[in-house]
Parts: sequence; C-alpha cells; structure tokens
Amino acid sequence: MSGFVEKPEPIEVPGLVHLHTGKVRELYQNEAGDLVMVASDRMSAYDWVLPTEIPDKGRVLTQLSLWWFDQLRDLAENHVISTELPEGAPADWAGRTLVCKSLKMVPVECVARGYLTGSGLAEYQESRTVCGLALPEGLVDGSELPAPIFTPATKAEVGEHDENVSYEEVARQVGAETAAQLRQATLAVYSRARDIARDRGIILADTKFEFGFDGDTLVLADEVLTPDSSRFWPADQWQPGRAQPSYDKQYVRDWLTSPASGWDRRSEQPPPPLPEEVVAATRQKYVEAYEHLTGTSWS
Repeated sequence: MSGFVEKPEPIEVPGLVHLHTGKVRELYQNEAGDLVMVASDRMSAYDWVLPTEIPDKGRVLTQLSLWWFDQLRDLAENHVISTELPEGAPADWAGRTLVCKSLKMVPVECVARGYLTGSGLAEYQESRTVCGLALPEGLVDGSELPAPIFTPATKAEVGEHDENVSYEEVARQVGAETAAQLRQATLAVYSRARDIARDRGIILADTKFEFGFDGDTLVLADEVLTPDSSRFWPADQWQPGRAQPSYDKQYVRDWLTSPASGWDRRSEQPPPPLPEEVVAATRQKYVEAYEHLTGTSWS
C-alpha cells in the first residue's frame, strides 16, 4: 500500500480546469489550452506522499527550475510560456506557478548518471551493469563513472515505483528515432549542468528529465535539476565508498527509517508526520541547494 496519506482537494479557480494531482504538482488547463503547473510544498518518500509539508519547497523547485531553464536555453527548448499568476488564482500560488505549453509527453523518465549510487549501485553489485550497460570492475558507492550514461525508467503513477529499463526497451516503446533524441538530449543537458554545478562546488551525481513534443520539436518539460529530481552532493565532502551527504530529501528518508519514527516501511501503515526539526533541516537543504547553485540568497 502506498500513495497519499491525505490526498488534497484541488483548489477551484475560475477559467482553469483541474487535470491531475501529482506527488508534488497540481496540473490545470486554462481557456487557451495551456497547462498551468503549480508546485506544492508536499514531500514524497518511499512511494508515499507524506502528511507534512516543507515550507517554501514548491517555490524553491519552481525558481530553481526557471534558473536552470535559462542556463540550458541554447541546448534544449523548454515548455515555459509565462510565470504570471492566472487571474483569480490564490495569492499563495505566486512564485510556484508556471504557465506551460501543452506537449505530447514521452512516457519515459530520462535518467542520466555520472556517479554510481542508488538503484544503479544495487544493479551494479549484482551484475556489473546499470540498465544493461556494462561498467568496469571495482566501482563503489559514489564512484564517478568513466562517462555519463543514459539509464531510462518507466514513469510510474503516484504510489508506484519507477522501473529501470534498457535503451532497447525505450526504442521499442517510443521508436528508435525518438529514443536516440532522448538519449542525446539527456546526456547533453546533464553534461552542461554537471559542469555548472561543479564550478559551484556541487557534484550532480544523477538526475532525471521529462520531455514532450511540440509538433516535431523535442521540449524539456516539468521540473529540471532540482533537489527532487537530482542528487546533489557537496564536492568538498565527496568520498567514494560510503553514502554521500546530499542536498535533497535524504534527511527525511533517514528519519523515516530510523527507530525515532516508529514506522516500518514494509508494513501497510502510512508514514507518520515529520517532527519540526526534520521539517526545518529539510527546508534548509533545499534552500542551500538553491543558493549554492544560483549564487543568490533565498528570500
């Protein structure tokens, strides 16, 4: 069992039709047919959307995505039309709302890895491969790969696991030409972002992108290079052979699996509310990621 501990009711706004409630985002359509994407402060972990929100999280995700879209503009067209608040929308939507092109989305999570960790590490330890790609012997948790690799996954519904798949399976599902476009764009965007982050003292270990088509043009969509979609590690603390400190929700995961939470993730019971100190520390991680990457203070 998994999903929402408490599924929110969407806010009704004149002129907007609610389309979907995701783990973090609410998706609407305006009268022009554009998508209106609102990032909430919801937090997900272990396939659950938790009952406790992280203040400012939705704004951090939105503003950091906008910063990255600007850095990547020459590499990949993006879906953003406007950041103006739709008429009649709640004031609380300010800074967390994007008006976007309506795209034909490709049903693939486009994952790029430059370092070995997470599900990639688990597969490597069993077979010396990640998504069927052979890797050298002797790699450990946190090792830098010889070159970035494209390791796609299927896109799961709320409460379900994304599942790693081979490049050949992606080509079978979406066609060889689209699969090649996805791989090229994913690795190009990852490589640019990795270099930008490195200059700011941050390692971009891995990340995932979503793409859609605007006619024949492949467009970068959803969020991009945020602590929700990426693993960011402080470069000065990188030490292969152990779990790395990170700017993401790891603090939440660690608390949920600790004796302090009293929660068994193998049970069918939903996770408990987060204590104030975990909320504050997690918010700080998101803010630190924004400040280190953009070079500007969060306010």
